[in-house]
Amino acid sequence: MKRIAFISELDATAKANWLAILQKQLPNEIVCLPEQINDAQAKTVDVAIVANPDPKQLDQFPNLVWIHSVWAGVEKLLDSTLSTSIKLVRLIDPKMSQTMAESVLAWTLYLQRNMAEYGQQQQNRQWQQLPSIASGDLRVSVLGVGELGLAALQILGHLDYQLACWSRTPKQLAGIEHYSGHTELKGLLAKTDILINLLPLTAKTHHLLDEALLSELPQGAKIINFSRGAVIDSNALIKLLNNDHLAHAVLDVFEQEPLLENDPLWQHPKVTVLPHISAPTDLNSAASIVAENITRYRQSNILPDCVDRKVGY
Repeated sequence: MKRIAFISELDATAKANWLAILQKQLPNEIVCLPEQINDAQAKTVDVAIVANPDPKQLDQFPNLVWIHSVWAGVEKLLDSTLSTSIKLVRLIDPKMSQTMAESVLAWTLYLQRNMAEYGQQQQNRQWQQLPSIASGDLRVSVLGVGELGLAALQILGHLDYQLACWSRTPKQLAGIEHYSGHTELKGLLAKTDILINLLPLTAKTHHLLDEALLSELPQGAKIINFSRGAVIDSNALIKLLNNDHLAHAVLDVFEQEPLLENDPLWQHPKVTVLPHISAPTDLNSAASIVAENITRYRQSNILPDCVDRKVGY
């Protein structure tokens, strides 16, 4: 039986839960933590399963062929000194896509129906009805048209929002206005009331939404960021919230997590802070997908679809 290393920075309980379910799903493998593998055994490890790991721990395994993440994002591994010969596989889980879509819909409605403003009014004991915007009059745009973005657009499509999306390359999506390439991004932003960011974090998307691009949004626009914190320049975002160009931001991801106690975003009246909960990995579903991919690899020596290091996903 081969050993598979499970590497993460999760707490002990979470690690134990992952190990138990992965071992159950992979009865012909030995799934264990790096510290449970001696030097001789480490040379035989060709597959690692990771959850936001310290990339340095992977150096223990000189004959590693590929790494399967149980998260959708793998930017931490791409930014490391990990050998480019090692293939990376990120989690593609329909259950995660559904969870993200539900979160997108919930927080889009939160912004549409002025729930943040009513929360502030309650604290101030202020009784004031705010203008209500019908979904058909609201322009909602999604950045990123991968599995998560497509699921979000599908669920938003059940209401009659004016939907648009943007991606790196052109796509054909029925009933949705599509923009692609950097030159078309300004045009999308100028026609957006609620902007939903689901872009992966890559070298090209780092601080993509800077002050110049965020300023292309109409005055009073609102933002949801559910991908990675570093896609948005937070200083620029705060500036545009302070000068009333932007009305509100729902932020679930940040450049540093957990968010520091003295970060100004905590107390900003136009920011809703969430603790990275928009699309948590479902342990059972993810373990099943990972196990299927590894079993298929053992039987056929065929890898699942791997991350394109040039584009970052």
